[in-house]
Amino acid sequence: MVPMDRLDQIVERFEYLEAQMASGGGDIAQLGREYAELRPVVERIAAYRTLLEEIEAAEAMRSDPEMKSLAEEELEALHARRPELEAELQMALLPRDEADRRPAIIEIRPGTGGEEAALFAGDLLRMYQRYAEARGWSFDLVEMQQSELGGVREAVAHVKGADVFARLKFESGVHRVQRVPETESGGRIHTSAATVAVLPEAQDVDVRIDPNDLRIDTMRASGAGGQHVNTTDSAVRITHIPSGIVVTSSEKSQHRNREIALEVLRSRLYDMERQSADSARSAVRAAQVGSGDRSERIRTYNFPQGRMTDHRIGLTLYKLDQIMAGDLDDVIDALTADAQATLLAEMDE
Repeated sequence: MVPMDRLDQIVERFEYLEAQMASGGGDIAQLGREYAELRPVVERIAAYRTLLEEIEAAEAMRSDPEMKSLAEEELEALHARRPELEAELQMALLPRDEADRRPAIIEIRPGTGGEEAALFAGDLLRMYQRYAEARGWSFDLVEMQQSELGGVREAVAHVKGADVFARLKFESGVHRVQRVPETESGGRIHTSAATVAVLPEAQDVDVRIDPNDLRIDTMRASGAGGQHVNTTDSAVRITHIPSGIVVTSSEKSQHRNREIALEVLRSRLYDMERQSADSARSAVRAAQVGSGDRSERIRTYNFPQGRMTDHRIGLTLYKLDQIMAGDLDDVIDALTADAQATLLAEMDE
């Protein structure tokens, strides 16, 4: 269990924040965010301390012959509650990724498999869009390049809402599909893949971009097959010269395209900084995303069997139609629980 002196430090910090907010000192917004994050932790600490006090009182009652039977009965009930309260407290004390509450940028690209991979990339895009709609999030396409048959060559979306990155961050990686392609006349099952990258949205304070490091080009937006969807040079392509990152946005407003492209660029640079600051996370992400080859996968979608398997945690669900329709909570909840279990194990070491 967590040492009591650490719990005392958390409560002291909470009380300090409360006093600072009451006096109007410091950055009220920043104090408020930290206060709100600590409040559920302090509530669990209080419940745990109350339980320990009740156990101590019941133990003292055992010395009284007339109260011994009642005290032992009460102790049994209190000790039965203790593991549950300790587990809740440990969960509350788990280290938080400060990016979990942020919006996210989702990037989807076909991997191995030609046109079928592009069609599957489009299916994944719709899957995430439906999931976002079900959770009441906004889902705005920043960039969309379609293939000749209506698949996706590249899609970039900006997703906003409550705890977006926390829910989507485990989706980064290679997604493999096994099915009979629409382009297959012989009925043979093909395997192809698409890559998904989920980046936390960066804020201005996270990444400072020197305007001299940017090359900004305007061009004509185009649709599937290269056909022009408008006749003005509204699309914007921004190249970050030091990193070589290229970002494109193709909405009708050139001014808005510039803003969107800078948002995506900032998020990519922020993600690079997060990776370099945490070598362990960098290694995990590299293993997840890989090159897009069908042998490097985090998840398989098998259409003939109606099965989805997440290979990282050995989870298999026979509800592929629902999953492709955006019903992802069972998968994401299982991945979140596995990550939390890993953190708990590290705390116990």
